[in-house]
Amino acid sequence: MERVLDVYKQPYDQHFPVVCMDESPKQMVEVRNGSVAMKPGKEKRQDCDYIRHGMVNIFMAGEPLKGKRYVEVHETKTKRDWALFVEKIVDHYPKATKIRLVLDNLRTHAPAALYEIFAPEKAKALWDRLEFIYTPVHGSWLNMAEIELQVLHGQCLNRPLDSIEKVKAEVTAWQQDRNNKNSKINWQFTTKDARIKLKRLYPTLHT
Repeated sequence: MERVLDVYKQPYDQHFPVVCMDESPKQMVEVRNGSVAMKPGKEKRQDCDYIRHGMVNIFMAGEPLKGKRYVEVHETKTKRDWALFVEKIVDHYPKATKIRLVLDNLRTHAPAALYEIFAPEKAKALWDRLEFIYTPVHGSWLNMAEIELQVLHGQCLNRPLDSIEKVKAEVTAWQQDRNNKNSKINWQFTTKDARIKLKRLYPTLHT
């Protein structure tokens, strides 16, 4: 936890950018009987009966200090999907010496996945450009990409969407709008706060 917080308090450095990465599922559904439009004195009504059209996985990478994020929608959430997304993150920073990648402990989020998908030379080249900074187990709330995903779901994915094409269109429009506004996260939680508010998580010293 304190490692993550130490990284967050560092000033912006284009050679060592801090990028937060996370992923989230989205269920695609079709409302069976549509909806009834709002009328004077009556709210919009929508049938609660719906048809499931499967799931998609949303990958999010955000650079908190620059107010930029990059989002992709995949049909699956395999090691291959993650490795290809990481490759694109690296491609976004061609001049960076090392990308500090904050991520959680999901089983697919491991350097070994790079070697399973790419040739050893390619996997090593990607790994050399990255510094993996893992959030603690049950501490994914420390990942600012999770906050971005909550904003994404709240602003444009909180309604029925019945195809991956529609999800991609919504996500692309949201990403462009939020990047154009240079929207940032005002992170206030510090190591000092953690040692006070989460004191129960620290070992007890015996003197």
